[in-house]
Amino acid sequence: MPLDETIARVTDRIRERSRDSRPDYLARLHAAADQGVARAHLTCGNQAHAYAAMGEDKDRLAGGHVPNLGIVSAYNDMLSAHQPFERFPELIRAAARDAGATAQVAGGVPAMCDGVTQGQTGMELSLFSRDVIALAAAVSLSHNCYDAAVFLGVCDKIVPGLIIAAGAFGHIPAVFLPAGPMLSGLPNDEKAKVRQQFAAGEVGRDALMDAEMKSYHGPGTCTFYGTANSNQMLMEFMGLHLPGASFVNPGTPLRDALTAAGAKRALEITQQGNEYRPAGEILDERAFVNGIVGLMATGGSTNLILHIPAMAKAAGIHIDIEDFADISAVVPMMAKVYPNGLADVNHFHAAGGLGFMIGDLLKEGLLHEDTLTVHGDGLGSYTQEPKLKDGELVWEDGAGSSQNDRILRPAADPFQKTGGLRQLEGNLGRAVMKVSAVAPERHVIEAKARIFHDQAEVKEAFRNGEFTEDTIVVVRFQGPQANGMPELHNLTPVLAVLQDRGLKVALVTDGRMSGASGKVPAAIHLSPEGASGGPIARLRTGDRVRVDAVAGSISVLEDDFDAREPVTPDLSGNRFGLGRELFETFRRQAGPSTEGASALL
Repeated sequence: MPLDETIARVTDRIRERSRDSRPDYLARLHAAADQGVARAHLTCGNQAHAYAAMGEDKDRLAGGHVPNLGIVSAYNDMLSAHQPFERFPELIRAAARDAGATAQVAGGVPAMCDGVTQGQTGMELSLFSRDVIALAAAVSLSHNCYDAAVFLGVCDKIVPGLIIAAGAFGHIPAVFLPAGPMLSGLPNDEKAKVRQQFAAGEVGRDALMDAEMKSYHGPGTCTFYGTANSNQMLMEFMGLHLPGASFVNPGTPLRDALTAAGAKRALEITQQGNEYRPAGEILDERAFVNGIVGLMATGGSTNLILHIPAMAKAAGIHIDIEDFADISAVVPMMAKVYPNGLADVNHFHAAGGLGFMIGDLLKEGLLHEDTLTVHGDGLGSYTQEPKLKDGELVWEDGAGSSQNDRILRPAADPFQKTGGLRQLEGNLGRAVMKVSAVAPERHVIEAKARIFHDQAEVKEAFRNGEFTEDTIVVVRFQGPQANGMPELHNLTPVLAVLQDRGLKVALVTDGRMSGASGKVPAAIHLSPEGASGGPIARLRTGDRVRVDAVAGSISVLEDDFDAREPVTPDLSGNRFGLGRELFETFRRQAGPSTEGASALL
């Protein structure tokens, strides 16, 4: 099947938009690669420091004739998705020795859990943790001892930050090694029901705590299809995982075998071998387009609309939210995984998972097949799935058809004909809305606005019974320059209760929602943000606002709106406490959300 015309057009548009920056990036990559093996440029003293604690590997390192693998790890045991990484360095070192090579932990990067910080002050550091992770990974690799890198990260900002670093060190190969999802616990819809019951005062905190603990119950990624699992999908569609690696549970023989195989593959694709595959060449416009296709086909996290432009910019590629919207318009939604359905990622994986989706999307001409991946040339091998046969890891043809059409369907018979993302544009600026889980009758909401300056105010108004009519809930001064753009996921149960009571409600914000946002229409990432004088700062309570996901518009229906002076916020309360004072530079330097909201790029 030839490549779909829209996919081709968007790819060409990105290529044209990047016509100066991408060649400059590749020239820097090739200049770095031309210097040869990194360790050759270190003095004997430099190398002695680097190898002093390496025991049995010391002689091989000092010889300099075999590749040395750098491990960049986001391990901590507070974050369930990252707890399995505690074992990975020894598995990787053993795999390297088995291949006659070496591996070292190059460094660690921070990894915060948005599930812990939701609705808390620490969430104001969350988005900028992506930039800190990129910086920390760059420091890890700056010793120039490594011929390839393996990156251990799963969750929200961690994978994007590591990709930014991989782009900065684009002359060395990069393989991403996932940890896998936890086993299925309390079904996600039951957990959501208890959350709404608690928000409505129908159950107590003991019932809420019991439900949460039964849902988040062991090592591995949370099993709903939020940002963490969307990241894993992205790495597979972009060819940075080994095929089928994303959703194998932690602590299993297959997971360990994939970890060892990923390390060995990273060693095979260094400059010392015959299959040199620098990360910066894999990270091209086709790979990013494939990632966006995967995001739309799976109904993935809106957070990636922020992260993908930032990741791409690190490789000299410029992506705009119009690219997401145009791709969404031609890519069908093939999966129903919570919050878009009742299944979790384990059910999705069992139904055929990413291998089936990639194969079917290739068949329909909706993916670039001719990409460079860590596994080989072309995306076709990502239709295969890994298995253990007599203790050996092999790849076999995956499911040629869905094993459960309530979870996974072919592109020709999808759950929805489009990917469920809409770009909204009007006199309030530019925003995006994920409509894949929103009922069609709620795609257009016109009502009076009510203005809030943080999500706690919304929850207080709800507790006081103040929402009695259709309302556009506006939460402004939540952008990157204002307070670091925290997720407003704690509003989801409140707004869902209002919706269930028969009110038409929508959220409009220059902040973010979680990858777990669902059935309430939410116009998010509004840009320009209020703190920079964007139009949202001119809104007043009582203004008529129309949020129209069908027409792709977001408008204030007041004649004097454009002539008003913007409100100047008092942001002093966001400047101190829990480390926020250390992030002032990030807030000042943050770019707009439409360009990735990064302070670095």
